[in-house]
Amino acid sequence: MSLTIKNNIDELATFGGAPLFDGLIHVGRPNLPEREALIRRINEVLDNRWLTNKGPFVLELEKRIANYLGVKHCITICNGTIALEIIIKALKLKGEVICPSFTFIATAHALQWLCLRPVFCDIDPRTHNLDPKQVEKLITQKTSGIVGVHLWGRPCAIEELTALANKHQLKLFFDAAHAFGATHGGRMIGGFGEAEVFSFHATKMFNTFEGGAITTNNDDLAARCRLLKNFGFKDYDLVLFPGTNGKMSEIHAAMGLGMMDSLDHIIKENKKHYRTYQHILKEQDGLRIVSYAETEQSNFQYVVVEIDEGVTMLSRDQLVELFFTENILARRYFYPGCHRMEPYASDPTQDTDLLKQTDRISQRTLCLPTGTSLTTEDVEKIGRLLIFLIKNGKSILEKLQTSIQLI
Repeated sequence: MSLTIKNNIDELATFGGAPLFDGLIHVGRPNLPEREALIRRINEVLDNRWLTNKGPFVLELEKRIANYLGVKHCITICNGTIALEIIIKALKLKGEVICPSFTFIATAHALQWLCLRPVFCDIDPRTHNLDPKQVEKLITQKTSGIVGVHLWGRPCAIEELTALANKHQLKLFFDAAHAFGATHGGRMIGGFGEAEVFSFHATKMFNTFEGGAITTNNDDLAARCRLLKNFGFKDYDLVLFPGTNGKMSEIHAAMGLGMMDSLDHIIKENKKHYRTYQHILKEQDGLRIVSYAETEQSNFQYVVVEIDEGVTMLSRDQLVELFFTENILARRYFYPGCHRMEPYASDPTQDTDLLKQTDRISQRTLCLPTGTSLTTEDVEKIGRLLIFLIKNGKSILEKLQTSIQLI
């Protein structure tokens, strides 16, 4: 099907034309499970009057996730940030921990919150994940751990980071917030490193309204995480050490169970939308769509493109503004990088000269809407609009500059 998006640049909404979409099109609009099944589970929660504290739905969800990921332990948590904080405490990290700056701020904040110093490491521009060669340069006597982030659901250089951690006797865990349902070497993400941490926030491909989980094959570590998420209680009135309240409620677990039932459908829709974008965008100069390994299983949660302003004439930020006027809320993940946010930007010990690729990529990446709330026609409209904007980049830029001069 061939869709006519705009005939000329005067029809763009930024120049007074009608927006391409009547309503707002979001990146990360929540996927939903089958509604009647969810309501039945919620009614069961209410009938049982068991709302939290290791309820039956929480236990069932932990078992199903562990089986799905092929790991020994799944500890559900109230959200992904608290899950990060709990695993940091459980691993007894101290001093400095190496992590990427090209990630959501929660990765760094969890370390800072617990009085550790995040040491930001540059990324491999091909993968957008930690560059192991740069990681090794940052290891000092103060380093206690490494946090790898499976950005866009694409696995880190797991073997290289594991070898580094073993060589320097460091703890290694992974922020797998994007990677639920993805594989590495044919194995599900979830069982690598000391542990892996998932976010089940509403914007994630798999959500529990709000939530997260820690997965591990380490029995002792799992036991510590379970204690830490429940105030340090081992028994009814026996507290072993200071913990926090990181428990997931039964209502959130009910949502998670519904999402597990819908998981295959959601991934199938994501993949279909990704293939549609890929087909439309693959031959456009100045634009590279971030790809997923054909030999691995992916969740296709993110459709990410890199913009080369030297070719497109329009910057990534100008494209975002043009999309917004068309009611397409495309996002510039992960801009401007954690190292350029507070309190890290004011830290004189952070060497931003070591983060050149992070700065470069954060200026180029654009996330496009996807998910079950969109139709194939919606995706085609968005993809073809992006092509139209790039092909007419010079004329649009000139008209934008003229408009500014007239103000």
